[in-house]
Amino acid sequence: MDDLEFMTRLKATFRGEAEEHIRAITDGLIELEKEKRPELRSELMEKVFREAHSFKGAARSVSLKEIESICQALEGAFSTLKSGSIAVTPGMFDLLHRGVDAITRILASADMEGSEAERADARRCGRELKEAASGAVPATAPHALAAEDPVRPLGVLDEKPAAASTVRIPMERLDSLLTQAEEMVAITLSAGERAAEMREIERALGDWRKERNEALLDELVKKVDASTRALEQDRRSIKRMVDEHLEGMKKAVMLPLSTLVESFPKIVRDLARDQGKEAQLIVRGVEIESDKRILEELKDPFIHLLRNCVDHGIRSPAERAVQGKSPQGTITIAFAAMDSLNAEILVSDDGAGVDTDLVRTAAVKLGILTREAADSLGGEEALALIFHSGISTSPILTDISGRGLGLAIVREKVEKLGGTVSVSSRGHVGTTFRIVFPLSLATFRGILTRVGDRVFILPTTNVERVSRLRASDIKTVENREMIRIAGRNLSLVSLAETLGLPKRGREDPEGSLFVAVLAAKETRVAFLVDEVQGELQVMLKGLGRQIPRLRNVAGAAIMGNGRVVPVLNAADLIESALRSAAAPRPPANAEAKAAQAPPTKARILVAEDSITARSLLKNILESAGYLVATAVDGADAFTKAWEGEFDLVVSDVDMPRMSGFELCSKIRGDKRLAQTPVVLVTALESREDRERGIDAGADAYIVKSSFDQSNLLDALRRLL
Repeated sequence: MDDLEFMTRLKATFRGEAEEHIRAITDGLIELEKEKRPELRSELMEKVFREAHSFKGAARSVSLKEIESICQALEGAFSTLKSGSIAVTPGMFDLLHRGVDAITRILASADMEGSEAERADARRCGRELKEAASGAVPATAPHALAAEDPVRPLGVLDEKPAAASTVRIPMERLDSLLTQAEEMVAITLSAGERAAEMREIERALGDWRKERNEALLDELVKKVDASTRALEQDRRSIKRMVDEHLEGMKKAVMLPLSTLVESFPKIVRDLARDQGKEAQLIVRGVEIESDKRILEELKDPFIHLLRNCVDHGIRSPAERAVQGKSPQGTITIAFAAMDSLNAEILVSDDGAGVDTDLVRTAAVKLGILTREAADSLGGEEALALIFHSGISTSPILTDISGRGLGLAIVREKVEKLGGTVSVSSRGHVGTTFRIVFPLSLATFRGILTRVGDRVFILPTTNVERVSRLRASDIKTVENREMIRIAGRNLSLVSLAETLGLPKRGREDPEGSLFVAVLAAKETRVAFLVDEVQGELQVMLKGLGRQIPRLRNVAGAAIMGNGRVVPVLNAADLIESALRSAAAPRPPANAEAKAAQAPPTKARILVAEDSITARSLLKNILESAGYLVATAVDGADAFTKAWEGEFDLVVSDVDMPRMSGFELCSKIRGDKRLAQTPVVLVTALESREDRERGIDAGADAYIVKSSFDQSNLLDALRRLL
């Protein structure tokens, strides 16, 4: 069964389950409105609250965000009513029923996504439910899906007129115009190719005229010469206009960095409060402008860094007091322009710093290094290991940390932009991440090189120098080739071998050699190539969603003759070269381990009361090669775990008869089952709930709001 067919069947299952939830919630509300006895009202309230919670989880399983959102608002309102914080009024009942009606209308659509007006009404109901839960008096009259309250499309001007000298344009249109301007770079390259071809024709025709000594050819030579000059003039004009147009479009999509960090103070506050910590965010240099596409790509790395600072760096007020620090930790983001093309970002915290001993231990556990090699690393070398996939110093897997992916994603994203990232840390003082990134993505200059019958482009910003040397200049030190350039000894490696191309002999062992010295993260390596063909301006194209990340390759560029040429990633090349030069290497590394298929006989027990979520988890795990059994709640799961032989248990938390916390505690208290890993997958995301999971003995705690199947499968690989 393919993914599309499975999702279709899963949504059909969800529709049936959703109708049951709606019926139960509606019946419960009607009964609740009639019932006057406090004890029965309390029971009804609990029942409806649980229905809303289960409905929310089921909607999340099939990625129906609007239904999930309003279910969450209903759940929050019922929770507040249960606690007695607000009164149960007729207006509140009206609002609760309107929320259920909004879900019903969306659910009735063919794709269960609803129309724009229906989604807008659902969002409005959700906002009013949240306001009512906070104590605001809800409106008693329902909102109709009326024409007088339309949803304003993107790009429509506000009621307040803008200044006459400005106009508001949707960013999608600007993006389209910028893309078209970038595509015109290929036209200038093509015009250059045609001009070069015409010059070759002109020279060939001139030689032919001399050989034939025919005056009749003079007129033809003159016409070809005039056409060649005109073509060259046109090429220069086109290039000038394209360059000016492209520069203007680049400025049009430049945004201040303040647009990137607007939501960050709240993210830091919420993360800190969720973990019982206090933290503030200070931001400097936000007036610097950058390409909007760069800012979009930097958002995820920033969020990972902020999570890292709060989770690993900032300690609780009590721990900070012991160290003589103020209760509130400080995270600082400082932007600074390095030149007209690049900028620098420093993300710092005044926390505990990075424990490099824990980093070394994690690297050894993953097989990245031997124990002896890890112990021999200096502080900076050990610190750099935190960017490897799988390296984590967290004692438990949670939605915030523990998988060792956050900083690996940061490095991947930054390097994809053509930037670099590094880290420095001091124990009990704090940690600083330094990111250098380009301010614009439009075009860049590259060095065209040839290796055998293939050509590649090296970004000029990473090429420190290009040299021609003699074979006799190569020295061998400890079985590694070295070369001395500008008074510095550098490792010399073959670009062909680094890229995994067929090994070839040197074209002219006695002749001169072409060497390109690449620099990244304060490291330099000399790469041997067959020919350096020159520098040119090209436009980088991504590899597409099908290949989001390809080692050593940053993207591709289209040449004037239509040929597609790979653009190489300098940081990856240097790392690949140093890895291949280092010996001995352990038999496994983080990337290989993460890519290994799970044991085909690993048996997993899934405990989940929602049939939709249960079906989704079962399909995900079976598709990954596991043998899966299911249980409808915690009590059923414990019975099956005791009677069967399972390698791991995946459990929801909020279930009837026995919760996931209780199931985990019972497994840990049973001599036979105590060593079985337990992964909790739940919608409960508060700090108190995560701590309950840790206290119960869970090995991983994955929050459904940030759930994707890669998180779950990564946790299983680490625990099995």
